[in-house]
Amino acid sequence: MADPRGFITVPERELPPRRPVPLRLMDWKEVYEQGDPAVLRRQAGRCMDCGVPFCHQGCPLGNLIPEWNDLTWRGEGRQAIERLHATNNFPEFTGKLCPAPCESSCVLAINQPAVTIKQVEASIIEQAWNNGWVQPVPPERLTGKTVAVVGSGPAGLAAAQQLTRVGHTVAVFEKDDRIGGLLRYGIPDFKMEKRHLDARLTQMQAEGTRFRAGVEIGVDITWTELRTRYDAVLIATGAPEPRDLAIPGRDALGIHFAMEYLTQANRVQAGDTVPNQITAEGKHVVVLGGGDTGADCIGTAHRQGALSVTNLAIGKQPPSERPENQPWPMQPTLFEVQSAHEEGGERVYLASTVEFLTTDAGEVRAIRVAETEYRDGRRVPKAGTEREIPADLVLLALGFTGAARGSLDEQLGLPFDDRGAIRREADYTTGEAGVFVAGDAGRGASLIVWAIAEGRAAAAAVDAYLQGESALPAPVRATDRPLNV
Repeated sequence: MADPRGFITVPERELPPRRPVPLRLMDWKEVYEQGDPAVLRRQAGRCMDCGVPFCHQGCPLGNLIPEWNDLTWRGEGRQAIERLHATNNFPEFTGKLCPAPCESSCVLAINQPAVTIKQVEASIIEQAWNNGWVQPVPPERLTGKTVAVVGSGPAGLAAAQQLTRVGHTVAVFEKDDRIGGLLRYGIPDFKMEKRHLDARLTQMQAEGTRFRAGVEIGVDITWTELRTRYDAVLIATGAPEPRDLAIPGRDALGIHFAMEYLTQANRVQAGDTVPNQITAEGKHVVVLGGGDTGADCIGTAHRQGALSVTNLAIGKQPPSERPENQPWPMQPTLFEVQSAHEEGGERVYLASTVEFLTTDAGEVRAIRVAETEYRDGRRVPKAGTEREIPADLVLLALGFTGAARGSLDEQLGLPFDDRGAIRREADYTTGEAGVFVAGDAGRGASLIVWAIAEGRAAAAAVDAYLQGESALPAPVRATDRPLNV
């Protein structure tokens, strides 16, 4: 195990520093500075190697956290990445983007700050890339079976890599012009630079995975044609349908969904020219929604030179400490200060948006908000508390309502549930033989770690369908849910 007394001799939690705000607002590079190896080793040494490691339960992938903490503490980085890759195809993605439910389940977190599991994970894979330890793993033989994966987000990529390595011929279809899904166009570079994604795609191509960007299934190729051409089809198109806000003035110019805004910003950072780009430069920006997507909009607006940024959330500010109704080892809902929040702006809770106010030209100029009150279990605007907030650009980051129906409904006739997700069985199968669903398309908008876990599990289901059995790991069922749901 790691240092037997580490959690006693090193009681504090240490994270690498973030770059100074004035400096990082001048570029789009990741906000964290390089971690100190001595600090990482100390933090890995705090792992208690519990008799029952609840961090395994907290992680949908079942990451072998005590094992690679011990290996990191011992300085055995190559073995650490082998243990990490045994359960996680893309630890650089989760190490940067996952909210770390494993840390909420850390036994040490019962009465001390949790082990910095996420940071140790990120350091292991970074060391592995720097030392050339991440190499293609091509299949030993080909099965002669073909699989189409539709969608190139984390679920689709994880499934594609697993299926390629077992010997199937896999093609990944992506409607956008570049592979990566939300990893490519939804995540700003200051959270994860695209070089990490590109490195993985290069590895996957060397293993034999084929990528088909700029192809929209249902339009360029019908779903029926796709099903005819391939022995199996995995749908991993995510849950891209945004939640709207139907209030007076919604049709004003200058009100946009968050992903439209973030996608354009990411395209510009990739070197594209975006005509009529939505930009925050010189504007009073209001972001509706207090989640991760809202924070991404805040950080992007700061870097574009917004005059002001206001973040409105309809509900109460979460507590700073674990609430009694979310005891360990559940993942609690806590007040979080992300890097974007450090960079400026105002966060307002219990704010109900009542109306968008416009100029004579039909452009948004302000938002009328009121305090939120709870009445009969509902959140409603409190009468007499209305006020105006200047707004030249409004970004709706209110979450997502499910998968895009369109051609899936029309051409395959797949049913959807009341959450807007594609109906499926616990083994990721649908009512259409040979068609499977993984990730947010079947789960609803969720965490990247769940997407990768579902991609791996769905790959096992597809492999079993094609070959009668599978030795691929299946960490989660489609019906599994995290402890805080």
